[in-house]
This record gives sequence, structure tokens and C-alpha cells, in this order.
Amino acid sequence: MNPTLSARMAKLRQRMSDTNTDLVVIGPSSHMTYLADLSPHGDERPVMLLVSKDFAGFLMPALNADSSRQHTDLPFFSWADAEGPNAALDQLIDATGISRVSPSVVIDETMRADFALLLLDALPGASRRFTQDTVGYLRSRKDQAEYDLLKASHLLNDGAMAAGFAALKEGITEVEVAEVIAKFYKDNGATTQFISVCFGANGAFPHHHTGATRLKAGDAVLLDIGGRINGYPSDMTRMGYFGSKPEGYDEIHDIVNRAVEAALAAVKPGVQAKEIDKAARDVITAAGYGEKFLHRTGHGLGIDVHEAPYITGTSETVLDEGMVFSIEPGIYLQGRFGLRLEEIVIIRNGKAEIFSEMPRTAVGA
Repeated sequence: MNPTLSARMAKLRQRMSDTNTDLVVIGPSSHMTYLADLSPHGDERPVMLLVSKDFAGFLMPALNADSSRQHTDLPFFSWADAEGPNAALDQLIDATGISRVSPSVVIDETMRADFALLLLDALPGASRRFTQDTVGYLRSRKDQAEYDLLKASHLLNDGAMAAGFAALKEGITEVEVAEVIAKFYKDNGATTQFISVCFGANGAFPHHHTGATRLKAGDAVLLDIGGRINGYPSDMTRMGYFGSKPEGYDEIHDIVNRAVEAALAAVKPGVQAKEIDKAARDVITAAGYGEKFLHRTGHGLGIDVHEAPYITGTSETVLDEGMVFSIEPGIYLQGRFGLRLEEIVIIRNGKAEIFSEMPRTAVGA
């Protein structure tokens, strides 16, 4: 196992000790990628990584064993279609060394329900919970290597964003702008994670699906885009306009930008996530647009584009060094335009550090 994975496994076992956890069970997910750099084919055949305080091994379909073996040296307990997974799972549980009498088990919340029930049926006396205080705890605190990968991904995204705005011209469609951005990712060794291009009134839909709308003078332009390179994604929203700004644009842009700044200033270790949401929301509410801020202030980002911590009005998650999340307040004016500004930040040296180096000023074309 490479040094990074060995260190993560050691940290996981420390968390297991701290939380009195006997067994962690992970399905084919980003959790498995984080712990073992392995993402085996996910279908109806049960595949799991089981980690105890002294052992780690895989329940692995024989069909996938040879391919998966190229990525990990952890032991496999293989099973064939003709025999089913039960006997191999029993052998794997025995190998973990845990007691079958009332073990404390953490289960991957993203695992298929039939996989989870297979495991729980084999441990009928187990108490169980999800990964928030074990694997989730570790993943929400990024190390230096992850910081470097996230920084590189976001700097690349700055270029993709600039390419999108540079493509604006009379009559171009949202889809055509998205194609320019996707080509930038591909040409620079990245893959497209998502691209939302919103012209005019479409920006008032927070999750607008990029379509055939053509750009015309006076349209606001909202670009929310992200790519993925070297295993880590990016995410950013920037605003612009074509020809001239729609009525009220400068006022709304200023309010949303001040909300971003207020949230950034509130970020520090020891603060609850809901305080960041409140800092942004208070600015927008004071300006009279509270009902037009339709969503939470942010979400965590790491291997997944959306992961813990979540920056909501009710989240009591205590922020800590190394946590990465978005700050993305918005105001959505139906029939006119929507305006959202998004930064991905990491708590570093006691404050919020923005990954992007692209200003939040409006881009005119």
C-alpha cells in the first residue's frame, strides 16, 4: 500500500479507536477510492472493503478480481456467481477478528441497500451507523496533497471559465458555449464534471439545464462549471452580461458579492457551519431579497463535488482546519435573471483561502 493510503488507514484506525468502532464497511464508492485507490465495477455483485483494528480485506466478485488486483495488495475473499457471496463474506468477517456479539459497525451510506443488508444479516447483533465520524471525518479534512490537487484543478477551471465568456457572441446557444468549455477541459487533460450555461431569465433557475436558448443583447450570463483532473474536481460560478447589463444588475451583483465577503469573513475553525450560512443570508435579507435566496450557502468538495461539510442554516458541524466547501449565495429574479457567485475555499491557517484566482467582477462581452 502506498504511503498516502497507509497513512489514511492508520488515521481511520485511530478514529475507530476514538469512536469505539469495531468494523468499517465500505462499498464501491468515493470512500473506497479515498482509502484504497480502488473503484471496482459496481453492479449487483456484492463488493465491500472491511476494515477492523487489525485487518483490512475485500469481498470481491471473482469476475473482477484480476482487474482489481492491479490497484491494491489488500487480501481478496473472492466468490463466484455459481456459489454466491455468503461463504466468502463469513470468511472475511472471521478474518477481521471482530466479535460477532454486538459489534459496533460503520456502514458506507452510499452502499447499495442489498449489500448493506447482506452484511447486517451476517452480524445480526451489530449496532450500526454511517461514516460521519470515521471516514467522513477524515475526508472532510484535506491534507497537503489534496490541497495541491484541488488548487491545480481550480486554476484549470479559471481558464475554462474565461474560455466560456470569451465565446459569447450574438445568437450563440447555451449548448454551444458548453461545448467550448468542454473542449477546454479535454484539451487540458481534464474531464467535464458539469457545465451549466444560463442566458437571461434562465439564470433564475438555480439548476437550469443548459439548452438551446440563444444569446441576445441585454442578457445576463451565469456560468456554473467544473472539471476533474488527477481525481479531483473544481466548481465555480461567475457572472457576466452581453452587450449591456439588464436593469438592476449592478445592485444585485453588489449584494451577492457582499454576501460572499461576509461569509468568507465568518469562516474560521470552531465556528458552526450554520454561522457561515447566516452571515451570507443576513446580507441578502437586509437588502430585501431574502426570499430570493433559494438554497443553502454551500457544500463540501473533495473527491466528490458534493460531500461534507454542508453549509446550511441548521448545520451544527464545527468547522476545522483543512475543510473545503463552497460559498455560493444567490438572488433569483424570475423572468429577469439570476445572480450567483461561488467560491470554493479551504480553511487554512485559521481562515478561508479561495482556490480560484479569477475575480468575481462581472464579465462583459
